[in-house]
Amino acid sequence: MLDTNIKTQLRAYLEKIQHPIELVTTLDASSKAQEMLALVQDIAELSGKVSVRQDGDSPRKPSFTVGRPGEAARISFAGIPMGHEFTSLILALLQTGGHPPKAEASVIDNIRAIPGQFRFETFISLSCHNCPDVVQALNLMAVLNPGISHQMVDGALFQDEVTERQIMGVPTVFLNGEQFGQGRMTLEEIIGKIDTGALQREADKVSAREPFDVLIVGGGPAGAAAAIYAARKGIRTGVVSERFGGQVLDTLAIENFISVKETDGPRLAAGLEQHVREYDVDIMNLQRAEALLPGSDGGMTEVRLASGAKLRSKTVIIATGARWREMNVPGERQYRGHGVAYCPHCDGPLFKGKRVAVIGGGNSGVEAAIDLAGVVGHVTLLEFENVLRADAVLQKKLFSLPNVKVITHALSTEVTGDGKKVNGLMYTDRSSGEGHRVDLEGVFVQIGLLPNSEWLKGTIALSPRGEIEIDARTETSLPGVFAAGDVTTVPYKQIIIAMGEGSKAALSAFDHLIRSPA
Repeated sequence: MLDTNIKTQLRAYLEKIQHPIELVTTLDASSKAQEMLALVQDIAELSGKVSVRQDGDSPRKPSFTVGRPGEAARISFAGIPMGHEFTSLILALLQTGGHPPKAEASVIDNIRAIPGQFRFETFISLSCHNCPDVVQALNLMAVLNPGISHQMVDGALFQDEVTERQIMGVPTVFLNGEQFGQGRMTLEEIIGKIDTGALQREADKVSAREPFDVLIVGGGPAGAAAAIYAARKGIRTGVVSERFGGQVLDTLAIENFISVKETDGPRLAAGLEQHVREYDVDIMNLQRAEALLPGSDGGMTEVRLASGAKLRSKTVIIATGARWREMNVPGERQYRGHGVAYCPHCDGPLFKGKRVAVIGGGNSGVEAAIDLAGVVGHVTLLEFENVLRADAVLQKKLFSLPNVKVITHALSTEVTGDGKKVNGLMYTDRSSGEGHRVDLEGVFVQIGLLPNSEWLKGTIALSPRGEIEIDARTETSLPGVFAAGDVTTVPYKQIIIAMGEGSKAALSAFDHLIRSPA
């Protein structure tokens, strides 16, 4: 099952196991069951502390558990955790075997103190780059707290359950049989949802912070670069972010980041956070900014958060980025996660053999259509203009695919469904004015970005598109308040440009500080 190179690397990891663990399989007669058996046997051969049993009684077949002998296992995999999930398997083995997790002591203490019984199930696809974060977070919670258990379920392997539970997006998490959440969730977010007191405790701790010299709102490439440049100046630096990494976390292949031939969003986001943490930067994650209150007569600027916390700073850098643009048509929000999706790579496998539409004829839309065409039954790509805007090489590939139809001059007007899931898309032919319907099961929206600036309306100058207006030094209409990245009027929304702008904003903020009265 595992090749020689992977076995060599895995053997080195398994040397970190401190206590015996056992893998218990529940198998059927399928070929996947034989692959699973081969996988766990390969693992057991690499470490004297790992054993295998084949007498499991899980209702899902094939599956296997990871636990300690003589104890009820709290981690299980219904499916073969390869691809993006192979790291989840390795961490489950190490952490169950006593290797200390890489989590803050306060977070570990919070998990251990959560009372109650929590049975989590996470439906994933092996091509989903968001799923491992959720799987690994819940596995860690299961390791630390005897009242918590978690099973990863490969949706492609258990299609009947996916259909029965009407799962049309991954990761989808169930808690004690009821849907708990969908999409990327961090460990702290999950803790906050099941331990409501944790949110208030964290808000109180945030409010207790002393004023900053520079407070950066946003943890994407622009915010991370600003934090590093500010911290290197020796000034008191804080970062408050709804999720560190920002939209980069939802980005797949990155091949235009200079000096790095290729990487992906989650890997780059992890590198950003690791780099920032090398400096004396106060990172406050999972905190959404709600209001900006300028200081009077050169006083402190205040940032109010949705949690109720308040932060004060001499200067502020806004780097809240952007998000996927919605079609804003009837049915889109109603069926989000039930046929309407924004990540073709993550959710595409759930539509295997089905009919889907892609909205948008730019690079993102055409790349999505090409990606989906290899999985789904048929793709209809709809573009508002009369021609596609994607690069010529992508268009050539698109038009070579037999199961793709391209419709231009199309205005999407409604996503239809049966009350539970999508069953069609309505659009108007802009040339003739005629209305048309496409019968399908999924709609993937790929039409650009919107700046995350709604919380600043009436406080700071915004462009007609909602972008923060800045000058060449990243200064905004408010003294001492700067902005950088995709939330601003700077053209070309690119990672490398956002990083440059974040660095510039930090230098501008520092210059403002040294020229201001003490």
